[in-house]
Amino acid sequence: MPRPRRRLASTCIGTVTAGLLATGAALAAPEEDRPEGSDIAMGAYLDYGPPGVARIPHLSSWLGGKQIRVGHTYLPGDTWAGIEGRVSFLEDWADWRREGDDRLFVLNVPMQERNEGRVPDYRVAQLIRAGAQGQYDGHFRRLAERLVELGVPDTVIVLGWEMNGVTYAHRCGPDPENWKAYWRRVVNTMRAVPGQEFKFDFAPNRGTDAIGWTKCYPGDDVVDVIGMDSYDQGPGHTFDDQITQPYGLQQHVDFAKAHGKPVSYPEWGLFRRGDNPEYVRRMLKWIQQHKPLYHTITDYCPHGVWQCKDNPESAKVFRDALTPERPGPVVPTPVVPTPVVPTPVVPTPVVPTPVVPTPVVPTPQVPTPQVPTPAVPTPQVPTPQVPTPEIPKPSPVVPTTKPSPVVPTPQTPLPVTPSPLVPSPVAPSPAVPKPEPTQPKPEPQPTPPPPPLNSKQWCVPLNFGEWLSKLVGTQAVCVKLDFGKNSGIWPF
Repeated sequence: MPRPRRRLASTCIGTVTAGLLATGAALAAPEEDRPEGSDIAMGAYLDYGPPGVARIPHLSSWLGGKQIRVGHTYLPGDTWAGIEGRVSFLEDWADWRREGDDRLFVLNVPMQERNEGRVPDYRVAQLIRAGAQGQYDGHFRRLAERLVELGVPDTVIVLGWEMNGVTYAHRCGPDPENWKAYWRRVVNTMRAVPGQEFKFDFAPNRGTDAIGWTKCYPGDDVVDVIGMDSYDQGPGHTFDDQITQPYGLQQHVDFAKAHGKPVSYPEWGLFRRGDNPEYVRRMLKWIQQHKPLYHTITDYCPHGVWQCKDNPESAKVFRDALTPERPGPVVPTPVVPTPVVPTPVVPTPVVPTPVVPTPVVPTPQVPTPQVPTPAVPTPQVPTPQVPTPEIPKPSPVVPTTKPSPVVPTPQTPLPVTPSPLVPSPVAPSPAVPKPEPTQPKPEPQPTPPPPPLNSKQWCVPLNFGEWLSKLVGTQAVCVKLDFGKNSGIWPF
């Protein structure tokens, strides 16, 4: 493929940018042209140095706020100093990359100095062999260290791009086997630098070109992404030809799938056929279908759609497809008054509720059992009968003569011991215990004092039996006999 021009004067870029921004401001996106995968990381090559970084926000604005997630530039391949990254513009790209965690920095790295100097094949073969022997390892080590120092250790490195063509001094055709060995030395050298997280992108031209690009593939262990540069040019006359041709778009995605690698499109755009909106539409749908790691359109004339006024129809398709959807203006819905239709009042018929009598359930009478109260007999305490002693009265005796004094023998009546009336015990009911009768404690009776010596009073004790004596105490009957001179019975 002819080498696209990658550098433009700042004045031309500014004029083109202003013109496209003015002419494309009112374009709208038809729904049928919007790919479903429009959130895939995309970018555009806008310039290799600081102007390329500065134009990214303007491209985003032209796309209606579309987020530009890929920054893409090239290292100059005229001297080894440029390949080592000793250029000031790397700092600008590194600053842009660090501003967003989801951004990608894509850097094309030549494999030879005088890379665009039309070096003949025999000389290219010599350079390839020198690289395979490790003569250029130091240049790539210094590049890796430079990128790590700038804070972009995860840079996607498109190493020796379009190696299957005839344009660059790092082409593969003059010595494919040593070229693959040289690629491996470069990758291993850069990966040996502490802190690196590089991804290496193997990106040939679409089609056979000078050599089938699969013959230059260096191996899965030193390749992270399989890319392809695809412009609107031969071989093939239609987009379908670009898909089906040998080493075309279909073989590219099939090869990457077979090797377990994601695909990418570091360069694509218009070229030989001028303004071709059908190509742009088909290419965007192809990208949406196969979901590459990223894609970047080469945006300057004759390839571009934003900075090139030569392709207005293609620019419209590109913009319509990638502009994010935005809700349209809110159109107020006119309020149409709803006529009020009176609802006729339909009387609700009153249905009498039948009175259901509540059945009276009689309460059964439960008889209360009569518990007989046991009769407790009251014990009969007999009253003791105390006999009154009969005191004999002396009959007066009239003496005729000197009667002899008769000493009467006092008759002491025998005490009658009454038999106590003991009630017959009534057998109590077995359920009621018989109470013990409470017997009053007899008060002790005073014992009569014995008569004085030579007294005329005689006392006889009364015995009522043991039980009654306890009740009435000890009793005695005393009789006073006076036989003195004045008693009338004294004989002397």
